[in-house]
Amino acid sequence: MSAGSTGDLPSGELAIETQGLTKRFGHQTAVDHLDLAVPHGSVFGFLGPNGSGKTTTIRVLLGLAAATDGHARVLGQEMPAALREVLPRVGALIEGPAFYPFLSGAANLHRLDAADRHAPSATRRARVREALERVGLSHAAGKKVRAYSLGMKQRLGIANALLMPRELLVLDEPTNGLDPQGTREVRSLVRSLAAGGTTVFVSSHLLAEVEQICTHAAIMSAGKLVAQGTVEGLRRGGEQRVTLTTPDLGEADRVLRGLGLSPAGVGSAANGMVTAPLADGILPEQIVAALVAEGVRVRGFAVENSTLEERFVALTGEGFDIVQ
Repeated sequence: MSAGSTGDLPSGELAIETQGLTKRFGHQTAVDHLDLAVPHGSVFGFLGPNGSGKTTTIRVLLGLAAATDGHARVLGQEMPAALREVLPRVGALIEGPAFYPFLSGAANLHRLDAADRHAPSATRRARVREALERVGLSHAAGKKVRAYSLGMKQRLGIANALLMPRELLVLDEPTNGLDPQGTREVRSLVRSLAAGGTTVFVSSHLLAEVEQICTHAAIMSAGKLVAQGTVEGLRRGGEQRVTLTTPDLGEADRVLRGLGLSPAGVGSAANGMVTAPLADGILPEQIVAALVAEGVRVRGFAVENSTLEERFVALTGEGFDIVQ
């Protein structure tokens, strides 16, 4: 488990907690002894390529599948024993939304809300209207769902999860099929929910998207948890590198190598970029001082952490099928 791990938080501060959670299908292990710790109030990215066990884990957490071994607690309650108490406090969008295609978006939400015994009928119309507004579908409320795009159906699924106040929102690939504008709207929605105190658990394979909205993350590979913690902590756990902009590329390369750094690449005269992994024990200010002392003209200097994608590759040796 990486530096910055959330695994040492007390149970009372966790919205989701698993211990040794395992799910097998015959001889295949989909989830392998998972110890997950999701802090209350976080936007938690659950990361991994397709087939890494993300959706299976979510199904077990929500009582849609039984664990083979281990324990899961959601909002402080043991699952699935406390299913009836917990699920009314949880909104979820799992494996894509399913609606009546011949009904309008608003009519679908009315029916789904009516099926919830905890949902008061007196406020149903207002809550449906507000949920559609929050996901940017007010203009399509009266349109039949069969005419909705995939992205619109995805947003309608999120609206359904928001019909009642929720302490925890679980979203499985929430930006799937969304255009850039729809993605921005979902991103803004997730942030506003978190600002209001809702814990948001986002399963995704889009690392660039997760980096923008999540405070914490866990990385899965082949059913196993390989790292978890704050997003910043996960990035810091990877390799840092320095990026230098200078017209004196050859001289800069020589100075960096003299300091014990190994430039990964020297750019062309057009971009004037040199990058190198930051070695232990060498401070950035020492590098700049050495460059200046040797007459290298420093036009830009930055120390950068690894991205989540780079961190994943370093931990697992695998890459994601990235869709930006």
